[in-house]
Amino acid sequence: MTEHPDREKKSFTTVDEYIDASLIGVEERLVEMRRIIRAAAPDTEETISYNIPAYKADGVVVVQFAGFTEHTSLTFFPTAGAFSKFAAELSAYKTSKSAIRFPLDEPLPAELIDSIVRFRVNEVADYVASKKK
Repeated sequence: MTEHPDREKKSFTTVDEYIDASLIGVEERLVEMRRIIRAAAPDTEETISYNIPAYKADGVVVVQFAGFTEHTSLTFFPTAGAFSKFAAELSAYKTSKSAIRFPLDEPLPAELIDSIVRFRVNEVADYVASKKK
């Protein structure tokens, strides 16, 4: 999305700002990604972390997403649990150590994203509970 003039070297303070600065065609995907995440994790705090949209629970990042010219990505921290749990479903997508790339020319896999976000919400809750012990 570096081609968008509003995007060049800008620091975002809200998810709306981030989405508004995205390229035409990517914006719709980001809106849809946001809707899926909010529905799956309604009690998370929506914020900007590392200059991309992030959702936190108890101060821990549950999920982040970002848009690019050739794909939309959904990023998780930490990644090992989600990538392990959904390995079979994710085999259809390009992945890195921390991202799943959803091509712009394919529909977003809403059910998969929903399942992963719900998994991460539970994973973060378990992590937070273990830290309180």
